[in-house]
Amino acid sequence: MMGASIEATLELWASSLRDVKGRMRPLFTQERVAASAGSFLDGLLGAEQRKTGWMRAEAAGDRGPWRQQAILGRGRWDADALRDIVRDYALETLADPDAVLVLDETGFLKQGKASCGVGRQYTGSAGKITNCQIGVFAAYVSRHGHAFIDRALYVPKAWTDDPARMAAAHVPARTGFATKPRLALAMIARATAANAPFAWVAADTVYGVGEIEKALRRAGKGYVLGVPGNHLFRSWGKRPPIAGMALEIAHALDPSLWKRLSAGEGTKGARLHDWAYCELADLDAAEYDDQRTGLWTRGVLIRRNIADDDMAFFSTWCPYGTSIETLVKVEGHRWAIEDSFETAKNELGLDHNESRSWHGWHRHVSLVMLAFVMMAAIRHHANATPPPKTNRRKTTSKTAKSHRHRSPGRSRRSAASPSVLRKDGSTPLTSLHGPSGDAYIKPSLEKLISSEICNCNARPCGRILDRCCFWDSAAE
Repeated sequence: MMGASIEATLELWASSLRDVKGRMRPLFTQERVAASAGSFLDGLLGAEQRKTGWMRAEAAGDRGPWRQQAILGRGRWDADALRDIVRDYALETLADPDAVLVLDETGFLKQGKASCGVGRQYTGSAGKITNCQIGVFAAYVSRHGHAFIDRALYVPKAWTDDPARMAAAHVPARTGFATKPRLALAMIARATAANAPFAWVAADTVYGVGEIEKALRRAGKGYVLGVPGNHLFRSWGKRPPIAGMALEIAHALDPSLWKRLSAGEGTKGARLHDWAYCELADLDAAEYDDQRTGLWTRGVLIRRNIADDDMAFFSTWCPYGTSIETLVKVEGHRWAIEDSFETAKNELGLDHNESRSWHGWHRHVSLVMLAFVMMAAIRHHANATPPPKTNRRKTTSKTAKSHRHRSPGRSRRSAASPSVLRKDGSTPLTSLHGPSGDAYIKPSLEKLISSEICNCNARPCGRILDRCCFWDSAAE
């Protein structure tokens, strides 16, 4: 795989950082508040393991965390507008008509009871019921890379039934209880309204519900949605007939129907499982939307673990004639959001938010999403195939003859030139993986931006505003 030179990659980092700061600049009415937001972003991209207010302030050269905290708290700016900026920025680089929108959730472990939405609830991050917040996310996954494009904080019913608690966390008055599937449905609607190109939606069992299925059929989107083993399926117009719970259907299948397929490349190679696919019915798209035509197939996809025969089940909806290999590939895209959660938490401080308010959570997460999509865009551009070389101008016979007697010497492109793409993990930060399994190592922020190319928000400038400027910004 070709990669850009060290110099080109550092220039790409610096220009990308200036670009994303410029994109979010209109969100702030005062320059010093925008500068603080830029410093916040620098802190997220920095080498500090904990992205706390004090750590970010120290990286920015501030005398205290007040301005960093004000970005999440007292400052007046719209986190949803930043979310839309992140989505549009992601689509500029990653857009593909065959992309998959992946829905999933992650937990934010907490100690106290004041953080918005906190409570004892199950989270896969801890693998148990514990005190935490739950965030629902949508990731855009294509052949160009992957990035978060939407997010929402899940607020349990115990919170929405307590107006005093909601007011203390500054939850907007119009906010009522919404299930996780309902939050995901709103994300699908926002992506569709923004004309985000995607052909599929993939999600786990939390989101394999009828409400999401019907909405995707009306929108003309295929899906591979997880369902529990006791989910009921029934075929019509197909032979042989199929009816019963997903687990019963799997046990009754002929052994010849199982195929060993890879759901994509993981950190340890191909993710192989045994798969079976049963078509249940062929339906006309016009049954769900009068403006659409063509046959679509309703089905059930079954995955069996090679080692212990553990099974997972998926409800599917796809254009007629779609192969099992395509459905397996779509389901395999769910790995990208798991990788994104790990990268965002380990490298960008996704779960290091110290604010307790509704807007504090959404602001922090949106800024992390902006940092993440910037990294995804850099990786895509750095790994892009270089343009074909142009032919040198034709030489005369006399010039060509003289060239034959020249010493070959070193080539213009030295073979000893270092590659920017490294897989040895020698830096203190982990890698941002792409769909192909390769890795782009994130350098520390200090090495990325020199004093000649910084944008006055990076550490080399050392520009420290006095404290009274912060207090003036509280009016923002």
